[in-house]
Amino acid sequence: MRKLHALWMSTLLVLTACIPVYDNDEEIVQENTEDNKNETAIVPRHNISEEHYKTILTEDGPKQAKARGTITRQLNNRLDIDEMETGLQRHSKEYFEPGSHFYQAGQYLERDTVLGLIDGLNPDRDKLESEDDHRENPRVLSHILEQNYLKEEEEGVVKLAGISIGLALKSTYSFQTEIGGPTYDEDISAQEIIEMGQRAADQVIEEIRNTEGLENVPIMIALYREEDSGSAVPGNFIKKAYVKGGSTNSPDWKDVNEDFILFPSGEAEEKHYQDSQLLGEFRNEVSKYFPNFVGFVGEGFYVNDTLEEVSIEIPIQFQSKNEVVGFTQYVYGFVMEMFNEDYEIEVKINSNSQPESVIVKERGKEEPYVHIY
Repeated sequence: MRKLHALWMSTLLVLTACIPVYDNDEEIVQENTEDNKNETAIVPRHNISEEHYKTILTEDGPKQAKARGTITRQLNNRLDIDEMETGLQRHSKEYFEPGSHFYQAGQYLERDTVLGLIDGLNPDRDKLESEDDHRENPRVLSHILEQNYLKEEEEGVVKLAGISIGLALKSTYSFQTEIGGPTYDEDISAQEIIEMGQRAADQVIEEIRNTEGLENVPIMIALYREEDSGSAVPGNFIKKAYVKGGSTNSPDWKDVNEDFILFPSGEAEEKHYQDSQLLGEFRNEVSKYFPNFVGFVGEGFYVNDTLEEVSIEIPIQFQSKNEVVGFTQYVYGFVMEMFNEDYEIEVKINSNSQPESVIVKERGKEEPYVHIY
């Protein structure tokens, strides 16, 4: 699963940063694009999956992003933060292949640069006084996320080979006309989101090209539509483009058809009726085991209207470990029987908000993986 893989990756990085460097790691030289002062870097010899990038490390762990922490102040929904970061990396794979590229957090757009671009590209706050001012001039751009991708150009030497940029754009603009006054909301149309995102992209590309050493680095740039702050599912990427090294021209944008759907919901019934019915049947079967079962929350990830992943959380009050084992075995059987191999499925079973067990069935696999905590 995408989220489970992300958890494994973050765990691996934490462990790697906290222990000494052993023979499993490879010492390399990283060329510094800005001042031509090369640095010693470390790359793990082994990777947890061919789908993931190896991460460039230092002796103190992964290099922190120059704008580290900014995203948590700019985006209001934790789900959006996670999806923007992991989704940008997912889309980067089309242009910077994981088998030949290494990942590093953004090293070129400083925090002040990011905040300055956001302020400069949005309407001036000081000129927005009335409710009409805000509604006619919404501040749509929330954040600019940078990721770097490096490649081994010669033996033992890695060099920056690409930059990925994600632009977070609000779908709903919330504002106040006076401190302590009521909060108003203004829905932002899809067209307005795209137009703002593309204007911002041109400015960010110009900023990168004006940075010494980045004149000829390829850039992948993607537009991310945020969900409301209280949404149970994240937003989604809507467009992306690739800018060749040396180019400053407006990119050739490609549509991205991705969507996260909450189960059960009216949107699920309307957009994906068969999947909604299947998950409803699964819920009914699971509810037969425990009379106090109150339901579950599911999230489906769709690409081009095709289900790619589904994640289900089942909250149950258990009285013993034997109950956990028995219930997990019961659910395991329905995961085997009811869900096909065309998509990945993860079922997390919790008690008192604590994980009890997880069932993961990967795409193309007949049998799920089970872990009881």
